[in-house]
Amino acid sequence: MARGCPSCSCTLRLTSIPVCPLSVQTHRDGTYHYNLGKALAPLRGEGVLVLGSGSATHNLGKMGRDDEPVPQWASDFDAWLRDSLLAGRYDDVNRYQEEAPHAKTAHPSPEHFYPLHVALGATGDEPKAELIHHSWAEANMSYASYRFTTKRL
Repeated sequence: MARGCPSCSCTLRLTSIPVCPLSVQTHRDGTYHYNLGKALAPLRGEGVLVLGSGSATHNLGKMGRDDEPVPQWASDFDAWLRDSLLAGRYDDVNRYQEEAPHAKTAHPSPEHFYPLHVALGATGDEPKAELIHHSWAEANMSYASYRFTTKRL
């Protein structure tokens, strides 16, 4: 794998699908990345899919075994994210560091969470979130997956 190549874009490069990886800015916040996505929203009309690859919780320092119970901090953050997205509380999600329980434990650094903000913003006006997959790995890694559509569809 090439250095600096996100795993999803490297995988897609092996196909005939054109891919343009976008780097997150870890020194910026969720609102910045949401607005970055909003700037990409007009591309939907041209058939462009914005795919955010990350993790609903991502703390490598606290990983365990798959057969261990999910720690409370991970479960609380994951439930807060699900409830916030499904209820349309996107400003809360953008301010997750202030609003979410155990935010710093769930994401000691934000690079695996900001892709969600970009994808949400890229939906455009009146986004609607749908949980399409949920699983856990290594005790604390939530692989909750969301699809974002516009309410106007």
